[in-house]
Amino acid sequence: MHHLIIGAGPAGVRAAEELRRLDPAARITLLDGEGEAPYSRMAIPYLLEGRIGEEGTWLHRPLSWYEEHGIEVIRGRAARVDAAARAVTLEDGQTLGYDRLLLATGARPVRPPVQGLRSGNPRIVHCWTLDDARAIAEHAGKGAEVVLMGAGFIGSIILESLVLRGVHLTVVEVEDRMVPRMLDETAGNMLKAWCEQKGVRVLTATRIERVGEKAGGPLEIALSSGEILSADLLVVAAGVTPNIECLEGTGVETRTGVIVNARMETSLPDVWAAGDCAEGCDFSTGDFSTLAIQPVAVEQGVIAARNMAGITAEYHCALPMNVLATLGLITTSFGRHDGLEIGERAVLHDPDHWRYIRLEFHEDHLIGAQTAGHVNMVGVLRGLIQGRMPLRGWKDVLLREPHRVAEAYVDLARNPA
Repeated sequence: MHHLIIGAGPAGVRAAEELRRLDPAARITLLDGEGEAPYSRMAIPYLLEGRIGEEGTWLHRPLSWYEEHGIEVIRGRAARVDAAARAVTLEDGQTLGYDRLLLATGARPVRPPVQGLRSGNPRIVHCWTLDDARAIAEHAGKGAEVVLMGAGFIGSIILESLVLRGVHLTVVEVEDRMVPRMLDETAGNMLKAWCEQKGVRVLTATRIERVGEKAGGPLEIALSSGEILSADLLVVAAGVTPNIECLEGTGVETRTGVIVNARMETSLPDVWAAGDCAEGCDFSTGDFSTLAIQPVAVEQGVIAARNMAGITAEYHCALPMNVLATLGLITTSFGRHDGLEIGERAVLHDPDHWRYIRLEFHEDHLIGAQTAGHVNMVGVLRGLIQGRMPLRGWKDVLLREPHRVAEAYVDLARNPA
């Protein structure tokens, strides 16, 4: 049996581990499209902050681990999948056959259609790969003028790393608040005010319209406000999109990513998908969605591997959940954090102490939440929402006093219905 895994990120590597554990005699091939040691993107901020070296980003140390466990690592990018022939053609023309295939191709950064925002300029980078991190480290030294395009989840993680490097940072976000897909106007603007208090300039409802460069001089970044920023480095964090181009012509079912069922199977025979390229069930809506969260990717990789090895296993709907630490302020969102028109809501806003709670209810259940400044509520909110715990008399209490959510969880857990 030959298991071929396209992608050497956390989903692919964890799947390879599980396959080797379950099927000691199988041939396992891991296709790495970056030419690096398999690594975790989530560790890049720690690398930029100087807390780890590049080897600290590796998913396994030493690199001989793969050879010792009989996992063949091939460098190259998948160009085309031929499901009928059970083969994958690489960009260099090499063809790899398979018995069972796992797509763990991940995602790539979006480059908005902005004049002058071209690839190849060493001072215009994303923060997605180790190569990006190396470029940032070269140009984002202490005192450098840096512009960050995008204040979404990824952008806000990069923000902290840049500040800790001692740069002069300006953040440009097209929406009216920071992290707009995670936080409402109140919480998003609280995060903006917090960052500004820490010395970061944050421009919301502002668009980068053009990027220019004079020979030997700084970048010139023209904004929709008419202002022109001068920068030593522009970091683009404008979102990501799944890598599924190699599936063109296969007839596989896709939307944004590859549609998978609870066993992580795609619509193609003997082809599974996991991680940022997979579009599975969303716990909060029951619809399909991609959740670019590393713990989700890892768990999906394990479930896919078990089914590839002939062991039936299911991954039940993933709960949308984000926890973000930005210069000391913790913000979170869970489930249907934007609520339902037919639901009820409780809000507690304490700007003087940098605290915010928003709870969303439907009937007798908590279905979503947002917080800022409350570090002790992560497990509690996840448990109430994902456990679909009936609130009973606690709903009325929380509508009046949402800060008592931890007390409610403890009581309901000890005294289930």
